[in-house]
This record gives sequence, structure tokens and C-alpha cells, in this order.
Amino acid sequence: MGLYKGVGSPMMGLTFINALVFGVQGNTLRYLGKDTPLNQFLAGAAAGSIQCVICCPMELAKTRMQLQGTGEYKSKSKNYKNSLDCLVKIHRKEGWRGINRGMVTTFLRETPSFGFYFLTYDYLSRYLGCEINDSLIIPKLLFAGGMSGIVSWLSTYPIDVIKSRLQADGIGGVNNYNGIIDCVKKSYKVEGWRVFTRGLTSTLLRAFPVNAATFATVTLFLMYMRGETNLNECEAGPAIQQPTSM
Repeated sequence: MGLYKGVGSPMMGLTFINALVFGVQGNTLRYLGKDTPLNQFLAGAAAGSIQCVICCPMELAKTRMQLQGTGEYKSKSKNYKNSLDCLVKIHRKEGWRGINRGMVTTFLRETPSFGFYFLTYDYLSRYLGCEINDSLIIPKLLFAGGMSGIVSWLSTYPIDVIKSRLQADGIGGVNNYNGIIDCVKKSYKVEGWRVFTRGLTSTLLRAFPVNAATFATVTLFLMYMRGETNLNECEAGPAIQQPTSM
């Protein structure tokens, strides 16, 4: 069960977050009017910033659950029964500020990363010429989605490291960092620049299949539901009515 520690929190919010992200991205792109690379980036960035409200507390609970009973936090008794119990207890002890610990770094990570996420997918799907009658459409969509996930993580991974450290800070009642800059300085001083890429390989190995499946599923679903034959027609635009959730 140790391998699945903290999985409850991501599972609870994943579906809603995906619906929110694709809905906000589609509506923002329609509002901007033209389907250009810049607008793809801006629409993705808007989606990333909005979903921070859910993503930050969810990842806080995941981090606390994963650290519970390990290393310097090891103890015979467990403070949290599950992810929801974790958030409730954090709120009781630290209030809303505690629930939103790491919100700034989450925003700094999610906003540009989702911009690159949708921009990369849009570029690759157009370059590969994805059409519904193409026998290779599924491999093409999987590749475009997977690479989008990789580019997204590469663009802001060091910020994710800092975000995770700030969210883990204070578990034992002692705060090691006084903010983002202090965390960056202390992390670099103790572990060098490699600290900002710690865990990157495993993250990328996970990112490719997860995002490949996500984008391919969403795109194919919309294409078949709308009876469209070209991926470009399926993307959100001012003349296409796109639902705000999956």
C-alpha cells in the first residue's frame, strides 16, 4: 500500500480539474477570437491559473499523506486517516492560509506550464495532420499529448520542487523556510543546482502516458460527437460551441 500513499487526493479532484481546464481553455480561446499560437498559450495559461484553486489543496494533502510516517516524520501514530481528513485537520490548525500553503508557487508553475501544454499539443497535432479518417490518428494524438505533457513539466519543474518543499514544511511544527526565495537559497546551498531537477526522470516517465491518454481521449470524443473530420475543426474557436466540461 506504500506505493499508493496519497493517491486519494489526486483521484478525488482529477476528473473535475480536467473538466475545468479544458472548459476554461476552450472558452478563453473563443473569447480571444483567433486561433493563433499566442492565443493557444494564453488560453492554456488562463486554464492553469484557474485550476490552482483546486490543485493546490489537493497536492498539499497528497504531499502530507506521502510524508506521513516516513523519514524525519516517522512516528507510531498517524495524524491523517485519508486526504479529506488531512485537509480538515490542516484547516483546524492553520486555517485557510494553511490549506492554501504553496498557492503562489502552484500559480507560478501551473500558469506557464499549461500555456506550453496546449501550445505544444496544438502545434504537434497540426504538424502531424490528424484527421479522423487517418489510420494513424490514435498514435499521432497519443504522441502529441505525451510530448505536450513532457514540455509542460520541463518548462516549470524547478518551481514544482520548491512548491513541494514549501507544502511539506511545518509538518513537525517547525518551519524551515521563510518563503519562496529563502527556500530556493537554502535548497541550493545544501544540495546544489541538482536539487531543482530531483525526481524529473520519474515525473517525465509518468507524464507521457498520462497526458497522451488524456488528450487523445478528449480529442477523439469531441471529434466523434461533433461528426468532424479534421482536428482543427474540433478545436475551440469563436464559431464553434464547445461545452465547458467533459
